[in-house]
Amino acid sequence: MHVTPYAKHLAVALSLVVMAGCSSTGGTQDGSMAGSNGAGSAGMNGGASTQGMNGGQVGSNSMGKRDGQQDGIPQVRTIYFDYDRDTIRSEFEPVMTAHAQFLKSHPNASVVLQGHTDERGTREYNLALGERRANAVERYLTVQGVSPSQLEVVSYGEERPAVRGTSEDSYAQNRRVVFDY
Repeated sequence: MHVTPYAKHLAVALSLVVMAGCSSTGGTQDGSMAGSNGAGSAGMNGGASTQGMNGGQVGSNSMGKRDGQQDGIPQVRTIYFDYDRDTIRSEFEPVMTAHAQFLKSHPNASVVLQGHTDERGTREYNLALGERRANAVERYLTVQGVSPSQLEVVSYGEERPAVRGTSEDSYAQNRRVVFDY
């Protein structure tokens, strides 16, 4: 009878060791359906430049109206994360603030926060990391006053890469959270 609790603790400990040994990296991706326009690479050089990713810029919905959504959805719909991290980089705070302002001024609007990672790490670890990234965005938005009922979190982990490839540039484009209105 003493073997069962021991075995459970051992299994949990081994799982944690395996997960700790794996790491996932992500990258950046524009997230728009229009393709690559250079905005996706602006945040990949150490995070100092936000050229093409003006978070305060709120323009018309480039995807057109969908499900009764209003124009004015921020154009930048993707934020990027550092390797194996779920903390929001300071360069993307203006983007987050713009989305928060839009959602607060449009209480009927909703958004799905899609968390992504690159292919490094196990499938399970990457799903968890993608969820942590999307949850970090959700927390930021709710602190800004967005109603939690307007937000949904989904993690795709490594399953939906923005860019295929094994270079650091490709990985960087896949570490992201996409705002899907």
